[in-house]
This record gives sequence, structure tokens and C-alpha cells, in this order.
Amino acid sequence: MGDPKSFMIVPRKDSGYRPKNERIFDYGEVEQTLNDEDRRLQASRCMACGTPFCHWGCPVGSTIPEWQDALYRKEDREAYEILHSTNSFPEFTGRVCPALCEKSCVLAIHSDAVTIRENECSVVENAFEKGYIKPTPPSFRTGKKVAVIGSGPSGLSVADLLNRDGHKVTVYEKNESIGGLLRLGIPDYKLSKTLIDRRLEIFKAEGIDFKTNVCVGKDLTKDELLSQYDAVVLSMGAGSPRDLKVEGRELKGVHYALELLQQQNRINSGKKVSAKDRICAEGKHVLIIGGGDTGSDCVGTSIRQKALSVTQIEIMPKPPEERQANNPWPYWPNVLRTSSAHLEGCTRRWSLSTKRLIGENGAVKQAEVVKVEWTKGEKGRWMMCEVPGSSEIIPAELILICMGFTQPVHNGLLDELGVDYDARGNVKVNEQKQTSVNKVFAAGDVEKGASLVVRAIQEGRVAAASVSEFLKK
Repeated sequence: MGDPKSFMIVPRKDSGYRPKNERIFDYGEVEQTLNDEDRRLQASRCMACGTPFCHWGCPVGSTIPEWQDALYRKEDREAYEILHSTNSFPEFTGRVCPALCEKSCVLAIHSDAVTIRENECSVVENAFEKGYIKPTPPSFRTGKKVAVIGSGPSGLSVADLLNRDGHKVTVYEKNESIGGLLRLGIPDYKLSKTLIDRRLEIFKAEGIDFKTNVCVGKDLTKDELLSQYDAVVLSMGAGSPRDLKVEGRELKGVHYALELLQQQNRINSGKKVSAKDRICAEGKHVLIIGGGDTGSDCVGTSIRQKALSVTQIEIMPKPPEERQANNPWPYWPNVLRTSSAHLEGCTRRWSLSTKRLIGENGAVKQAEVVKVEWTKGEKGRWMMCEVPGSSEIIPAELILICMGFTQPVHNGLLDELGVDYDARGNVKVNEQKQTSVNKVFAAGDVEKGASLVVRAIQEGRVAAASVSEFLKK
């Protein structure tokens, strides 16, 4: 424990964001950093609780009090080793994780939580800067070969741990670059893609093979896959977006969120996109349908593309500013969240349902929305009803659908393998992450449904342990 009184005398200090009028003109990371002394002071606020609920709240089980103490004591290498022992990618989670740990911090009961996410990012960046993070290839090879299908956080987590266990791992990615939605879904202003490349160079030096532009099930058949590898791990994510089934959906200018985000990330990396295929918010009224993180990412991207206006609507009611009695600590607080993108200029509205999209010459121009109310029925289930006479027309020359994902894409490899699906359409697995097909495992969103990066990393770790145990037989 850094200082037994720090949590009483040292206030929480966040690093904050770059000035708005600077950051909206580029795609550089928006978060700033604190100096080393400020970081140590923030680490000293950790109370080293006898029962650390931050550890309970973290999906990867990060032993937060231990590495916070090492950070305070200036034991930088030790801090990183503790942090990395439960998480292959603290440089990612230190930037894009919603910090479930902080919401369950004991200090958060009556005061501001300990700074955990930003300190995590600081620990790993300091370790890279000082040269502590180097390739460490396994000292032996088992002779077993494993194919990992998909290179998002769960796939990379699986690959890392299986390679450390001495198995020969090959990661297949259908797109041109490794990283999955880390690479193509999360905007550069939240996660610089140089960070992915930096970690990939280490993985390559440690012996992991990466193959891009390979659609497994097409370029590599199911039979070739099963015959060439001793185990296969499916980690393709939940790639089926929830659609907006209303009149006018077919109009030009209506897109899924990832169509915009992936295209902009590719442009940032130097790819060329024709004017005909370009999705751009410049000079347009943008309507974003959906209030989650993906919607926020579309807000920030639209603003950087110089949108005329950005409106984000959500069908659910506006969340409260503070925890409610039925949502106690240490559980995740269902409260209003405001991202850096929202602070850049966005109209946010709640309890609105989209009725139809209105076009002109085949292109969308407006959206008709209606207010809705939520009430509980006789069996306690929430029911939605429209408010009579509340319809209105919103200008919308670019509409982005950010309503989440329903399930993995079945057509292709999954159907060809013949894996069983659960009631929600995800790949069905047992406690060892095994599917219904011999030697085929699944990890992350493909079997759990769309979730957080940190949860995907943990699911990858669980799957890797099960695959290694399977390969011993």
C-alpha cells in the first residue's frame, strides 16, 4: 500500500483531453497523459483493500492493488509484469476499456475511485519506453498446430497464450490487416493503430504466423483446415449488425456504423477510396441511431469529417446522472455517460423511435421519429408505446445505424463446419469452450455475443487454457 492516508488527502486527478478546437481536426489520440509524479500520487490512493472489488469487477482479474503499489514504489518492471500476467494487451484496455474496475472500487462508495485505467496505460507505455517489453519465444515446441480464425482481441489473446505454451499458432484474418475491430472498428482518436503494430512485431518475433486476406471456408476450405491443424479456435466476432426495418431503409446515405468507421480507418492508414464509394459527413446533417459506444464513435468521426450537424437518438429513456437505489455499488452503474466525442458538439436525445426515412431522388433527406414511453406490464416486463401526436421530422442526409450486433455470421465457415448454435444464434460451447465439432473451439463475441474488448481478451484466455489441455490428450 503506497500511503495509508493518500486516499483521504490526495484528490483524484484525470489526464483529460486535448483541447476540443485542436483534436476535432485530426485523428490523433484525444487523451492526454499525466507526469510520472502525478501517476505515483494517483497510485498511492489505492487502499489495498482486504477484499479488492476492483479485482472482482475486472473481467481479466487484474491484481490491481499489487501493480498500483509497484507503480508507487517506482518498480516499473514489476508493475508491468504483474499487469501483463492477466492481460496480454494492457495498452489496449488502458485506452478503450470502460473501466469496470473503477466502478467497483471501494473508494467509489463515497468518493472518487482510484485512477486505474489511466495508470494501467501509463505502466505499459513506460515499460515499452524503457525496453522491458521484448520478444520471449517459447523455449520448446510441442509439435501441435493450432489455427485461430479471426484476429480481434479474443483471437490475439488465444494466439498469445497458445504460443507461450509451445504450440505452433497460425492466425487467419479475412481483412487486409491484423486486429479485427481493434484495427478497423475503433477510431484512431481512441486507439492509435501503431500500438497494434507494435504488439504484432513482438508476436511475430515470438513465432506466431499471421495470414491476412484469407477467408477461411472459401480460400482455405473446411476440410483443409481440419486436416492441417490439431485444433481450431473460432474467434470471428459477432458480425451480424441489427438492422433498422423501416420504410426508406434502402435509400442512399443510410449505412451501418461499421461501414463508416472501417472506411475512415482504412483512409487514415493510407488506403484510397473512390468518390463513388466514399461515405462522408462533410456538409451534411447526420443522424446516428443508437446510443452506445459505437454511436459515440460515429459522432466523433462525423465531427472530424466536418458534418453540418450531428444528432444521436436512443430508443431507451435518458439514464440518471447518479446511481439509483436498485443499482447499488459494486455493480456497473447504469448512469448517463458522456464521451469525448459528445463533448465535441452533438445533440443527444432519448426515448425516440424511428418511424420512416424520407428521401429525395433516391437519397435520404429526413427521418420521421416519434416519442415513446416505457412502462411495466402485468408480468413485470418493460413495454414500449408511442406517445400520440409526438411525431416530428429530423433533417438527415447521412444516417448511421448503431443498434448493436445480433450474432456471428452463419453463412460460410460456421455453417460448413456444422457447429451448433445457441438460442441467440451464437456458437454453442461447453465450459471448456468446445463446440459440437471435434477439436473446434470458440472464444469471444462469436460465442458470447457482442461485448467489451476486455471481456473478449478474457474469453480468449479461457479458450487457450482449454485448447492446451485438449492437446495434451
